[in-house]
Amino acid sequence: MEIKPLKQYSAQEIDQTLFEVSKKIYPRALTGWFASWRWIMVWFTQILFYGTAWLNWNGRQAVLFDLAARKFYIFGMVFWPQDFIYLAVLLVISALALFLFTAVAGRLFCGYACPQTVYTEIFMWIESKIEGDRARRMRLDAAPMSPRKFALKTAKHVIWIVVALWTGFTFVGYFTPIRTLASEVASFDLGPWQMFWILFYGFATYGNAGWMREQVCKYMCPYARFQSAMFDKDTLTVTYDEKRGEPRGSRSKKADLSTLSLGSCINCTLCVQVCPTGIDIRDGLQYECIGCAACIDVCDQVMDKMNYPRGLIRYTTEHALTENLTKRGIWARVLRPRTLIYSAILGLIVLVAAVSLAMRLPLKVDVIRDRGMPSIMEDGSVHNVYRLQVMNTEEVAHRFTVAVSGIPGVEIVSEHSFAVPAASTTAVPIRVRIASDQGESGSRKIIFTVHDLDDKSVSVTEKAVFLIPR
Repeated sequence: MEIKPLKQYSAQEIDQTLFEVSKKIYPRALTGWFASWRWIMVWFTQILFYGTAWLNWNGRQAVLFDLAARKFYIFGMVFWPQDFIYLAVLLVISALALFLFTAVAGRLFCGYACPQTVYTEIFMWIESKIEGDRARRMRLDAAPMSPRKFALKTAKHVIWIVVALWTGFTFVGYFTPIRTLASEVASFDLGPWQMFWILFYGFATYGNAGWMREQVCKYMCPYARFQSAMFDKDTLTVTYDEKRGEPRGSRSKKADLSTLSLGSCINCTLCVQVCPTGIDIRDGLQYECIGCAACIDVCDQVMDKMNYPRGLIRYTTEHALTENLTKRGIWARVLRPRTLIYSAILGLIVLVAAVSLAMRLPLKVDVIRDRGMPSIMEDGSVHNVYRLQVMNTEEVAHRFTVAVSGIPGVEIVSEHSFAVPAASTTAVPIRVRIASDQGESGSRKIIFTVHDLDDKSVSVTEKAVFLIPR
């Protein structure tokens, strides 16, 4: 296709290019190796999403982000606001994993695990079961409104809305105990925020997967715009082999390719018909391509019918096409410095995070000194009062004891042993005393040590200030 300089386009052509209404895409259903993997990922992600919310652990929901109580429960672990660092680490791991997968094989996440891809696949499956295959859907949309068309469209949208609302309900069920939420829905006793988020998330699912579909990937998703910064000439991408395929042209199945002045591409356009974003992969790599590999599956089937070798469209690299690399040569370049560095950093962060979680103490302590002035008793001793915020992050109750050191003769004169219920915080008042002759006036550092009475390895030390009047 000839590309004219911008100044050679007429105003009408420019307006048509900029403001043309997008045409609806009718992807053709297909089977194949990559299509099977897409459905495996659909089942895996949705069983994980819909099922995990109903799992129980220690008498509570296994995964619950209780924002009201400021506690995140993930199976046997309880995370508090003080554990925000783990969320930061999780985001870093996710970003590095995305960089690594993209550098190795392009938009794998987009093609197989992105929620937009997964729910679009589900909604298109519902659509095909109600309205029929691609040709029937196109004829139905082109036909005038009739009782049959109205019934089919209504049935489709009702099922879409049910799936979307169930998705919104499950999403909210990770922030409000889902069994309580279910009983509130059944009794029409939902709170305003639960109702808002169920409807909002359901509306987003219905709109994105049912109506917008490829528009989200092409215009709304930022990943499509900056993915090229993570690609290089050794990145595996869905690629059309132009040298082998061109020139295109139809021919008889029995025709001898060696006697024709044609390439392997028979110009059937099936690769375009199965593409969920409606692009022609034969025009080269485009930012709209989500890497779903549907065009690979259908092209391989066409090659089989024509008795041609598979792989006219395949996962390959730019270097492999220009340098005729073998599969071994391609995979050898996959392990290049860029991917090795990503892998090393990612592995190190995951290892450090895992060790940190394994060694995380179920005890956190904050020491707050009372704002009042120190007390001077009749015997000349000086008293300071503190409040210890003791947090038990485990789901079993613990008994702790506290000791103080740092100044000769310093001691605790209040109750120094106490119990903290499971997964809760207790404020413990502590009175500390020193004799009149044990220390110079001013500010002195002391150390509080809190340890578990049943497990001496669980111990935390915190510094504080002891004030001695002048």
